[in-house]
Amino acid sequence: MFHTIEEAIDDLKAGKPIIVVDDEERENEGDLVALSEKITPDTINFMITHGKGLVCTSITSDQAYQVNLPFMSDDSSDPFETAFTISVDHRETMTGISTQDRAKTIHALIQSNAEGADFKKPGHVFPLIAKDGGVLERPGHTEASLDLAELCGANPSGVICEIIKNDGTMARVPDLQQMAQTFDLKLITIADLIAYRKMNEVHVTREVETNVPTEYGSFRVYGYTNDLDGEEHIALVKGDIHSGEPVLTRIHSECLTGDIFGSYRCDCGSQLHEALDQINAAGAGVLIYMRQEGRGIGLLNKLRAYKLQDNGMDTVEANEQLGFPPDMRDYVLSAHILKDLGITHVKLLTNNPEKMDELQSDGIQVYERIPIETNVRKENEHYIHTKINKMGHMHQR
Repeated sequence: MFHTIEEAIDDLKAGKPIIVVDDEERENEGDLVALSEKITPDTINFMITHGKGLVCTSITSDQAYQVNLPFMSDDSSDPFETAFTISVDHRETMTGISTQDRAKTIHALIQSNAEGADFKKPGHVFPLIAKDGGVLERPGHTEASLDLAELCGANPSGVICEIIKNDGTMARVPDLQQMAQTFDLKLITIADLIAYRKMNEVHVTREVETNVPTEYGSFRVYGYTNDLDGEEHIALVKGDIHSGEPVLTRIHSECLTGDIFGSYRCDCGSQLHEALDQINAAGAGVLIYMRQEGRGIGLLNKLRAYKLQDNGMDTVEANEQLGFPPDMRDYVLSAHILKDLGITHVKLLTNNPEKMDELQSDGIQVYERIPIETNVRKENEHYIHTKINKMGHMHQR
């Protein structure tokens, strides 16, 4: 259905436009995207003729500052926070609206020596300032086009145009697939671009390492910062993890109530201590402690979910009632921490098949799944059954 990011990059480098689709829960639209440094009057004409939307140019905040481009509005009410600047024409253009004039303006806009005096304002080219973090900060077409340009090794700027059907409505995925086939264009999703960046970039930084003695023996502890969720995560390492054998590994998500206070509403604390016990017994292994409380919804929202459960909902229903998916956790940072530790093959202590799948998609080979078995209590029996019946977790005693 969709092409790979690598295929899209190859076409962009060759000067061809591609089609980029965002999430159906967001704008649910497709845009034609091309590299600004490769843009031609013919490509702009193709966008106008077959895309029919507004032709815009994504730029960095530094580029906007360099040519003195203020925001179009200081009081934007756009729900998607599209960062339009004042529109421009290059000072050597005539009307500014022809495809030749627009191509000239776009090329001038991204030059390293460009300055504000080079442009007439307002004009017919619409710059958009991309967020510094790209699609990892804002999953929009503006950021996608700039990210793709950087992945191509090109000037960080793209030209984008929304795709509208002949009846004036927005083109959706079936229409975009037909368009891609008709014009031999690559079709990708922003979701795949996000996954590609997470997989191929390093987003954790090892900040400190030290020794911590525990009731499960002594561990070497590594502390990490990251540029994705802003949280501080840690890895507890025991023994020789570089023997060449798959490493016994537990990825544990923070649960203050269970891990610290011994809450019986869940089995998190029991799983944490069972994992540490197994790693200690094995003599070597890793426990990565991820600060993603309440399956990623945070401590206070977890407590709100508890209150809904008090009134009869299960954990899935409570999360959804609060406007969250059943599980918001992301294991890409766990994979990055494992890679930083030199680990690519693991024996994973888990009952969660989704965790296995996500680690594998992030480049960590799960050689074996080892169940985490804890005693079921009357207080968490319904919770555990919900995990099994609604979330696909493996059975335990």
